[in-house]
Amino acid sequence: MKLRNIKTIALCSVLAVFSAFSTGCGGMRTIANTSDAGTSSEAASGDNTASGEDGSGTGEAVQTESTTEPEATEKRVHVVAAGDNLIHYSVYKNAEALAGGQGYDFKPMYENMRYIVESADVAILNQETIISQSNEIRGANGGALLFNSPVEVADAVIDLGFDVFTMANNHLLDCGTQGLEESIKFWNMKAESNDITTLGAYLNEEDANRIRVREVNGVKIAFLAYAEHINGFEQQLVGSQLRVIMNEEEDVIERQIKEAKEIADVVIVSAHWGTEDTNIVRDDVKVLAQKMVNWGADVILGCHTHTAETMEWLTRDDGSKGFVFYSMGNFICAQTDNFNVVGEIPDFDIVVNDVTKEVKLEDVGVIPHIIHYEAPSFNNLKLYPYSKYTPELAAVHGLPTAVPRGTYTDFGWDVINQIIDAAIPKEFQKLDK
Repeated sequence: MKLRNIKTIALCSVLAVFSAFSTGCGGMRTIANTSDAGTSSEAASGDNTASGEDGSGTGEAVQTESTTEPEATEKRVHVVAAGDNLIHYSVYKNAEALAGGQGYDFKPMYENMRYIVESADVAILNQETIISQSNEIRGANGGALLFNSPVEVADAVIDLGFDVFTMANNHLLDCGTQGLEESIKFWNMKAESNDITTLGAYLNEEDANRIRVREVNGVKIAFLAYAEHINGFEQQLVGSQLRVIMNEEEDVIERQIKEAKEIADVVIVSAHWGTEDTNIVRDDVKVLAQKMVNWGADVILGCHTHTAETMEWLTRDDGSKGFVFYSMGNFICAQTDNFNVVGEIPDFDIVVNDVTKEVKLEDVGVIPHIIHYEAPSFNNLKLYPYSKYTPELAAVHGLPTAVPRGTYTDFGWDVINQIIDAAIPKEFQKLDK
């Protein structure tokens, strides 16, 4: 209970005692504090009779009223997010080695990020690869960009502390509709046995229109997720009940964002978009981001490009603002261009005013992180927040000699800082977390 409410209760008690001595009856009504409903608390008066100066005991009735205006309180939610959880062949081979040949153990690779993820009230991850247990495990083997990950991936990222998993991405149909359906059901099962939320790929239209909402610290947060394309496999969905909402379906996106804003305090959208392997944001992506914010999105978390991209405030016609992270880059991967191994962890607070329901974002920024591995075979693959990485680790990174060889293979502490400065405006860099 806040001190201010204690003072109000004390005041009401004094009034009650005074009223009882003056009139011999209660004479007081108490209205409970209903600030959550946007109404005032008040201590109502009793009627008291004052004695006249001439000692006759007569006088005018004096009515007193004490009112207490509601004090605006704020609910706060600390959020972190991460980009593409991209399980390449060398990623799951590292996990296989860590498990000693008994399945896969991904947890040590993520462990350095635990304190950041666990610090959040809600943590969001883009799960880039499906998990279909009846299909072969794949991770772009032999250069074919087809992915299907071990079930232990889910166990690791749930254990790490992620609460929300978005799945609208271009790899959904890497194992066909049967593989996608298996993956959706797998994650639904995980949601039933863990306190997690999954979205972005749905079993049917009804499921796609069921907006996911989590209540965190008294704040209702709605989550939505959309994809730009599915690697040319979109036709496989024709005739299937499976549903993925595409970025071009702007009428659906507008309807869902507006509906989400009606049923929740805050709307967070995961947007899979953009051009891979560049930090230049396309104009059409900027246009769609502005539309989403105009419709009511408070935060947009961009995925897909496998590179860190810039971020900015977007202003609505009424002067209120939303925020877009155009691309968070990779969370984990085994790619071999330098810009693929530096990712972003959005880190911010959502603040909701109890009375006005105004939504603000505070302390908005990005924690850069590095995906580290070493030669000769992508061994010792681990994630490091920028604050925990060192020039010495950068000097032994395996990217310059990795096979297959990338195009941008210069690497070192200076290169990491150049990538960060090119993608993340100084005002949003959180280098010491």
